[in-house]
Amino acid sequence: MATILIAEDDSHIRELISFHMQNEGLDTVEADNGVDALAIVENAGIDLVILDIMMPRMDGWELCRELRSGGRDIPILMLTAKGEAGQKVKGFQLGTDDYLTKPFDPDELVLRVKALLRRYRIATSHIIQLGDIMLNRLSFKVVRGTEEMTLPLKEFELLFKLASHPGQIFTREQLIVQIWGIAYEGDDRTVDVHIKRLRERFAGDSTHFTIETARSLGYRLVLHP
Repeated sequence: MATILIAEDDSHIRELISFHMQNEGLDTVEADNGVDALAIVENAGIDLVILDIMMPRMDGWELCRELRSGGRDIPILMLTAKGEAGQKVKGFQLGTDDYLTKPFDPDELVLRVKALLRRYRIATSHIIQLGDIMLNRLSFKVVRGTEEMTLPLKEFELLFKLASHPGQIFTREQLIVQIWGIAYEGDDRTVDVHIKRLRERFAGDSTHFTIETARSLGYRLVLHP
């Protein structure tokens, strides 16, 4: 499932955007300034960035410039009160993919985000199939054949995240931010414990998939045809 970074210093707008994104089954991470937003992109495996121009510490212009100068092929949508044509031109020159002015229609924002994800071929499905195992992100249900399984929420979210990007390595830090949240203060060995439990639960399904350890890096889910 795609993870959206919302870089916006207005907490009410962040909450509004996050609410509508999550209603569509998308994961969200929030930042209230450009410096933190850039750090999250570098460490949390973000799929798309929604950013405001007027932010403290690093504004949206500089954030967009940093994201593009780093060679990151990540969709960017600017969301700002500045609606003049010159501002839009500047945004596109810096590398933004789309531009929406405030006040905005949340439904239009969702449609634009989905269009960008499709353009970049980023998966947005609520359902993932791993052999005869089905993961449903909306109901948080796991179905193996005709058997329905119940997983603890964090285990489900961890498995769904890995299964959404088969073959991609996620570091422990990335998984902590995306599953437990940026404010989590626990030990990153929590990830190891949850991975161990998932491996035990699905030990009999290794013909369909395995969760591999990338030494000194993190974990990835590998599909087996």
